[in-house]
Amino acid sequence: MKPSKEELKQKLTPMQYQVTQEKGTEPPFRNEYDAHYEDGIYVDIVSGEPLFSSIDKYDAGCGWPSFTKPIEKSEVTEHFDSSFGMRRTEVRSKTADSHLGHIFPDGPKEAGGMRYCINSAALRFIPKDRLEEEGYGRYESLFES
Repeated sequence: MKPSKEELKQKLTPMQYQVTQEKGTEPPFRNEYDAHYEDGIYVDIVSGEPLFSSIDKYDAGCGWPSFTKPIEKSEVTEHFDSSFGMRRTEVRSKTADSHLGHIFPDGPKEAGGMRYCINSAALRFIPKDRLEEEGYGRYESLFES
């Protein structure tokens, strides 16, 4: 169950709240995970549900973390977004309904051609060597050669 607005305001930083609950966008190039390339997974800051893997992360040069696909396609939902006079596809987490960012069809062709442009403020990173300890052990196999 998703926490109440009051609980979320206590749990999240103001930027995390603005991004996930109010469809905000953090500044490009000045966020926690844009230039972060440690092995591990990225989970929803609100629900803890696994969203993306470092294996699918790449430098798109856009200033936000970019991924070619989610870990579990069923955990990421897509919605039409016409805000700011643009036509985009918003991506949200299914379990917590957190705003994550947007998806664009300009990703690496060899990886399916999609770019999930995600706000760092919507994510929490779990390093590969802490997956089991944090309850995400089932994802350790992603990092086996």
